[in-house]
Amino acid sequence: MMTGRERHYAIVADDHAIVRAGIRDALEKPGLVTADGLHVIDEAADGLAAIASVRQHKPDLLMLDVQMPMAGGVETMIEVRRWSPDTKIVVLTGVTAVGLVSSIVDAGVDGLFSKADDNSELYAKLPGILQGQRYIAVSFMKILEDSAETEVLTGRERQMLNLILSGQSNKDIAENLGISVKTVDKHRTSMMQKLGVHSVPQLMAYALREGLIDPSAL
Repeated sequence: MMTGRERHYAIVADDHAIVRAGIRDALEKPGLVTADGLHVIDEAADGLAAIASVRQHKPDLLMLDVQMPMAGGVETMIEVRRWSPDTKIVVLTGVTAVGLVSSIVDAGVDGLFSKADDNSELYAKLPGILQGQRYIAVSFMKILEDSAETEVLTGRERQMLNLILSGQSNKDIAENLGISVKTVDKHRTSMMQKLGVHSVPQLMAYALREGLIDPSAL
């Protein structure tokens, strides 16, 4: 959505009103991101509201927090892409868990920035993102690089973890994966020993801590 003067329109989605206000003020300030400033056409306090607003307004930019009520961050991104494929999605988050960071990057985010970092990186990179560039903040690139060197679970074990946490029994998992119940039990025991956990609640706590589950989607 642009006017003849090429003005850009944005939606800010965060479940904290004070954060939304701060982002709105910065985006609308002339000369900080664009010469005339972006026009923040709407705000959203949860994932579903963000999706509905993007569907209605089809903005140039969605500034998105990924830990909000009603819809998980990755789910929100997928729906935004469905309804407004030209909208640039920039995530500004406090998340540092590698699982969630990887999911956000894999979902095709246009920009990923940390709330703990200096805002100058965000505002310096937004103009390029609006023109089609993609940027992952240095702090998140380090998290991804470090995790690649210290991978804990195999792909099969990650799959097993998600099936267990979805409430499926060993028999259900065996049927879903096309393996024997004995093999499921072997993988399950090995995974829990590797992680040093002894129960499903402990497994859930690990998955939340490491970002293997988006808590806003629970």
